[in-house]
Amino acid sequence: MNKKFLHDVILVGVILLAAAIVFIIFKANQQEGKFVKIIVDKEVKHCYNFNKDAELVIKNGENTNTLVIKNGEAYISHANCPDKLCVEHRPISNTGEVIVCLPHKLVVQIAEE
Repeated sequence: MNKKFLHDVILVGVILLAAAIVFIIFKANQQEGKFVKIIVDKEVKHCYNFNKDAELVIKNGENTNTLVIKNGEAYISHANCPDKLCVEHRPISNTGEVIVCLPHKLVVQIAEE
């Protein structure tokens, strides 16, 4: 094995180890959220208790999104936007996690207060 290849393997190993440590620290510091903030066009429109199940229709003109808060998770079940990326997003539950619908200027954010 040549020396250059060995150095490359060591470098990749160090980078992977550093990434794993950062990931573990990030996950350890995440907390379950208490509230779901609904932000439309950079303005907080609603703030819902995360512990109560609900199905909310969020309207902004012709734009419509349906937010479901259920079993400690929040997700968009329906949207009339063209790309539907917000509907395909996985459910969120930890502080700081967000679901964004860019065409509708909607942000759903898990918050602690």
